[in-house]
Amino acid sequence: MKTLTETDRNALTPAKAIELLETGNKRFVNNLKFNRNLLQQVNETSSGQFPFAFILSCIDSRTSAELIFDQGLGDVFSCRIAGNVLNEDILGSMEFACKLAGSKVIVVLGHTKCGAIKGACDHVEMGNLTTLLNKIQPAVQDETSTTENRNSKNSVFVENVAMINVHRTLQQITEQSPIIAEMVENGDIALVGAMYNVETGIVDFFEENIHEKA
Repeated sequence: MKTLTETDRNALTPAKAIELLETGNKRFVNNLKFNRNLLQQVNETSSGQFPFAFILSCIDSRTSAELIFDQGLGDVFSCRIAGNVLNEDILGSMEFACKLAGSKVIVVLGHTKCGAIKGACDHVEMGNLTTLLNKIQPAVQDETSTTENRNSKNSVFVENVAMINVHRTLQQITEQSPIIAEMVENGDIALVGAMYNVETGIVDFFEENIHEKA
């Protein structure tokens, strides 16, 4: 598998970039990963990188973007933080990736059985983690379908909150970054949410919530 070049990346549409991630995940799930010469890719990317996607995901050890989307060195910007929450530094990184470095899609990737989501559901308070989990609390509050057992022992509640958290992050990105909002509006990039299932390895994209100009 060849290293992504600037010409290759620039030729991609946002929709095609999403498709590359989807097909990469299918390879991962079916254990048909591309055979890459990683040392060669180190050499080929030594003078520049041309990632086609920015992926905001959780720090969970099971959710490495390069692995679950079967991508090589120089293919994606991978930003990881517990609970895939948003802050100014991450927004700035997204703006760099898309406006300056040319990425075609931003993916907000949540996952099942997320420890950060469970912590927020249980209203855990511990040092600096408290501030991070407070960013997830609005998603906990927005989950109104569960009236009993609103805690981490209720798996349905946890997964509902995880999905809501992804949707809220997508909304926050366009609300807080005029740069990204304009690029989405102009069709320069796509903004999409997704969930990774830690039991199956499958990534489900929220097709109905892809923010992309038709």
